[in-house]
Amino acid sequence: MVVLGTASQVPTRHRNHNGYLLRWDGEGILFDPGEGTQRQMLRAGVAAHDLNRICVTHFHGDHSLGLAGVIQRINLDRVPHEISAHYPKSGQRFFDRLRYATAYRETVRLVEAPVSADGPLATTPSYTLEARKLSHPVESYGYRIIEPDGFRMLPDRLAAHGIKGPDVGRIQREGSLNGVSLGEVSEVRRGQRFAFVMDTRLCDGVHALAEGCDMLVIESTFLDEDEQLAVDHGHLTAGQAARVARDAGVRHLVLTHFSQRYSEPEEFERQARAAGYEGELTVAHDLMRVPVPKRR
Repeated sequence: MVVLGTASQVPTRHRNHNGYLLRWDGEGILFDPGEGTQRQMLRAGVAAHDLNRICVTHFHGDHSLGLAGVIQRINLDRVPHEISAHYPKSGQRFFDRLRYATAYRETVRLVEAPVSADGPLATTPSYTLEARKLSHPVESYGYRIIEPDGFRMLPDRLAAHGIKGPDVGRIQREGSLNGVSLGEVSEVRRGQRFAFVMDTRLCDGVHALAEGCDMLVIESTFLDEDEQLAVDHGHLTAGQAARVARDAGVRHLVLTHFSQRYSEPEEFERQARAAGYEGELTVAHDLMRVPVPKRR
């Protein structure tokens, strides 16, 4: 994942508005392009041609004002493939305004696929994209990517059944061979899972999105001492985000979307650890790259 911006409502000298590019099996999924995303893409070495899908959680400016520039850049560069855009259906008027904010020539097929309920949004050979509703003053959805489970062949069991050479591929394709089932000579290789959770209070959607994820990118706008502010404005604290990750069994927790009131990012890590999260932890900063954990 390429981090393009990590600020919350107000950008700072060191933090741009939001923007996150997930590279997944040859596809690029851009999440929440805030103001300045097009320039951050340039700085990070991300091209418009790298984008296949855009996912917007909600229509506050720090999560969506960059749409106008990104969409126009996609058309300027004549991206040769179709691009899909997901966003809350209730914000269609905002998407329309951003898509046609100024005059330009449309050269690319941009498929509008708004979100109106929990559930799957798209299925490809590499993943299923799901959405879950969050709790924020405006309608907001988080996103989750689930890779299909696969199989890991077990050499000792293959040998015990005399299966070798081309027959290994055959049993994988057909599910059985000479009375031996695929399950007898393999074990399930669990697909990877990634979740993206932005502006929200604690709610069922947060926990559902995080459950069993290899990587969780989640807002932690406030520190724990400002929890009431978080509740009032529909946000999470570092400790709350970490407890979600701990309880969900997340392997790599990425904290982001920081209020401009804080100048010491190390405190977010300290509070996350104090909340009992023991997995891999990253406090995001602009232009960093964070690898999704390898399959178990």
